[in-house]
Amino acid sequence: MNSENKIKILVVDDDIQICKLLCQYLDKQGFSVASVENGIALDQYLSQSLVDLIILDLMLPGEDGLSIVKRLNSKLQIPIIMLSACGEDVDRIIGLEIGADDYLAKPFNPRELLARIRSVLRRRNIEKTSRVGENPESYIFGNYEFNTNNQTLHRDGEKVILTSGEFSLLEIFVENPKRVLSRDDLLEKLKGYDCSPFDRSIDVRIMRLRQKIEIDTTSPLYIQTVWGKGYQFVPSPSAS
Repeated sequence: MNSENKIKILVVDDDIQICKLLCQYLDKQGFSVASVENGIALDQYLSQSLVDLIILDLMLPGEDGLSIVKRLNSKLQIPIIMLSACGEDVDRIIGLEIGADDYLAKPFNPRELLARIRSVLRRRNIEKTSRVGENPESYIFGNYEFNTNNQTLHRDGEKVILTSGEFSLLEIFVENPKRVLSRDDLLEKLKGYDCSPFDRSIDVRIMRLRQKIEIDTTSPLYIQTVWGKGYQFVPSPSAS
């Protein structure tokens, strides 16, 4: 495959050995891979090159990974998989809350990382062969327009920035209006079977998505909780 057509991955980690191993492994899997050691180098790289996915270590010299995710999500929509030597559930939940698309604790099997990369890319529809020849599909709810082909959400004509995880979750909801979806249903649709979900992941994603589309998150109109069963998307709450 021509290098220009390869999916571009950037590894951000100050461990030179890990960067070297990941670059070699992912290159053999058909990706175009580069690495940088900190947030400053990351910014410099992104100012000159486009990437499809970032693998980001949580513990970095200078600006840490959590701060970087928050900052990138306010400006860009690049999928991020976080790596950390911390394996506690609280670290995983924080990673989701700030906008990471997935989380993997060190040490890890490279094949598991590969599965997670493919899962995130599939959800984001970055695969080069996807969406070719398809017509844009737009969904209208309230004062929002959600376009699954262009991967955009607009409110009264102004763009609302979504992370890839938030986009994928909203896509599931708009394609299943007024259908009650359990947490297991949502996890299966989001993750497939090639990476294990972690506790509270769906609740955290829904909380973040509600913060962006609901007027009052304590009394949501669009993404409603069905107690004991799951969640339901109501595109026209005033008519329900």
